[in-house]
Amino acid sequence: MVEMRDDVGDTRDAPPPQRSRYRRSIMRLRSASMEAFPLWRGRLLFLVGGIGVGLAAVLMAKGADLAQDGFRRLTAPSPLIALVLTPAGFALAALLARTVFPNSQGSGIPQVIAARHARDARFRFSLISPRVAVGKVLVLFLGLLCGASAGREGPTVQVGAAIMAAFGRLTPERLPGLLLAGGAAGVAAAFNTPLAGIVFGIEELGRAYEARSSGLIVAGIVAAGLTSLGLLGNYTYFGTTDAALPLAAAWIVPLVAVVGGLAGGLFSRVVILFARGLPGAAGRLIRRRPVVFAAVCGLCVALCGLASGGAAYGTGYEEARAILHGDAAAGWTYAPLKFGATVLSSISGIPGGLFAPSLAVGAGLGGTVHGLLPDMPVGAVVLIGMVAYLTGVLQAPITSFVIVTEMTQNHAMVIPLMVAALLADAASKAVCRGGLYHTLAEIMLERADVPAQPVAKTG
Repeated sequence: MVEMRDDVGDTRDAPPPQRSRYRRSIMRLRSASMEAFPLWRGRLLFLVGGIGVGLAAVLMAKGADLAQDGFRRLTAPSPLIALVLTPAGFALAALLARTVFPNSQGSGIPQVIAARHARDARFRFSLISPRVAVGKVLVLFLGLLCGASAGREGPTVQVGAAIMAAFGRLTPERLPGLLLAGGAAGVAAAFNTPLAGIVFGIEELGRAYEARSSGLIVAGIVAAGLTSLGLLGNYTYFGTTDAALPLAAAWIVPLVAVVGGLAGGLFSRVVILFARGLPGAAGRLIRRRPVVFAAVCGLCVALCGLASGGAAYGTGYEEARAILHGDAAAGWTYAPLKFGATVLSSISGIPGGLFAPSLAVGAGLGGTVHGLLPDMPVGAVVLIGMVAYLTGVLQAPITSFVIVTEMTQNHAMVIPLMVAALLADAASKAVCRGGLYHTLAEIMLERADVPAQPVAKTG
């Protein structure tokens, strides 16, 4: 007769078949737990990293606003102060970006793409290290403090990827997915546009749908978005607009789309040309004196700012919002001057993103067209201009119309914006064959001469 024990786990006196079944059950549970641990650890890393990205995005937003306000205060006594302040600030920012914080130059999105494709761990870490992230933020603020025409979203992508990569040291096999999630979460948290973050991660950073990482990317974006919402509240970046385009006015879509796409393609081509290096004596001089070249770019930005009455400085957010809602008319000089200031800021070698300035140029383009055709609804034409020019720069049409739709909560314009994005993408490719960010990433990998997977430059 078998002696029964109060301790259910004690099977020493149970019949041999019962002991065997019990041990097999314990082994199966233990095996399942061991297999599930890496999965749940990975998910936890994405969530915690997403919270970190959300915090970073909020801090960068606040810091960027303070830096721009500081520039306005510094130049309040006289706008001519910018003729000294902006070149000096550009020179210092370029010097810091080259010597103290290398790989912090430019947007930051090409660095993330290059890091995803690089097979050399040391080179990859040099692009997304904590040192680079800190330098990116500090030097970006310095540039905005001195009047640079730059945004914070590209740097937020690089900082987000760096934060995720720091957690990724515990799971190196998941690093590509972590970088993708960090960059996507950066876009989502920077503009409160979670759908655009997902689309950007797939269309631009990954250039492919990665089913294995898709759920974790969404988790990172949710964590970053909730953190941003908790600190800033729910908001629409450019404010809600109900602008609509009558069917009789649909002919304006291809007109604005082609012009915006060509202008965006021209912007990308110029930036890529300087990234590869100008030929001849001019290119050699820029390579030998990069800090002096940055100062010259800063002086030209100051001239653009003076010619525009100060509108060409900074991210362009306030100007774009005012044009979109009809609170201010876009003079015919605003778009070209903002275009020039953004080109100069981008080729100078200082950190700065392109999303916000590109949306401002697109808003100026749409506002100019509305000035020529005042019977057209201003909000609708401006939205088309924003999508068209942003698509021309990025050659990422889905990201462009999704992000503008989320920024304005305007669903009546979805179809016209889709058409504008597709037409602008085709027009941009006629001017610049390769996508801007992926071409810049390829240049980085070529110069580093490290093993890497091929970079897809066209969508």
